[in-house]
Parts: sequence; structure tokens; C-alpha cells
Amino acid sequence: MMLYIVRHAWAADRDEARYADDASRPLTERGTQRFRRVVQHLARCGWAPSRVATSPLLRCQQTAEIIADEVPQHPKITVLEALEPGSRLDEALTWTRSQAKRHDQIAWVGHAPDVSEMTAQLIGDGRAWIRFAKGAVAAIHFGGSIRPGQGILYWHATAKLLGC
Repeated sequence: MMLYIVRHAWAADRDEARYADDASRPLTERGTQRFRRVVQHLARCGWAPSRVATSPLLRCQQTAEIIADEVPQHPKITVLEALEPGSRLDEALTWTRSQAKRHDQIAWVGHAPDVSEMTAQLIGDGRAWIRFAKGAVAAIHFGGSIRPGQGILYWHATAKLLGC
């Protein structure tokens, strides 16, 4: 099973006058366009999650919608509270295991620093720091059980690396 961990794309700056609640901050137009190019590039290289789980915050949901729009399978999106800021890895893994019989490629869309911490826990003992730029995607392969320390980091792509 392949699990993709995605940091949300570029969002509007915090501004209490425009966004009373941080959860309502949207992606910027430029951020939307840039992440769309990231997804299109990855899809041309075979990236094809068949299910997407996202934090309930707007910027993550919008990021997930871009994935669903641009990959060939147009995966269903599930809002997963376990991926909101302060992510709960055990709950996200429980949901993922429940999907793994039908989906062999699943993406999570979340926030920094959670995406870095979850990736470190999934591929090791959690002490590593993995830099996740906005719109970055990491691919973690699980050959057997989907649990912390059992994943293999296959690749980690950023918009800058992809020329987007």
C-alpha cells in the first residue's frame, strides 16, 4: 500500500479582519494554480491516489479537491478530523486501514508541522525532521502492516523540485 502525505497548498495569510477563524482561510489563486501544476506533473508520472482524506480546514479541503480534479481516478474525498492541526496519527491510521482493502493508494492532506511529524513516525522512530514545503507530497510504501516505523519513504517532491 502506498500512502501519500500532502501539506496543503499556499493559503491566504492570517488576517482576523478577513478570516475571523483560521479554519476559513482559503488557498490563494496563485497557490491553487501552482498546486494544480504539481498534481498534474505527478499524475503524468503515475501518481494516482484512489482515496483522499483531508483535514476539515478549508485550505486542506481545497487542496484535496485539486487532487481529486486532476488525478485520473477522481478519488472520493473524506474529511477526517484526525488530520486537523494537532493531528492524531493513530486515528488517521485506523481510517486508512479500513480503506486499504479497496484502495492501495491513499492520500492524506494536512498541516505543518503535523505532516513532518507523521512522516517521521511512519518511516522511523519519529525523531527525524522532514521539511514539508507548502504543496509538498511524500510517498510512503507499506509492504505489510500499516503502522508507525513500518513505512519506506519512496520519494518526497516539492513544487520547486518539480519546477512548478
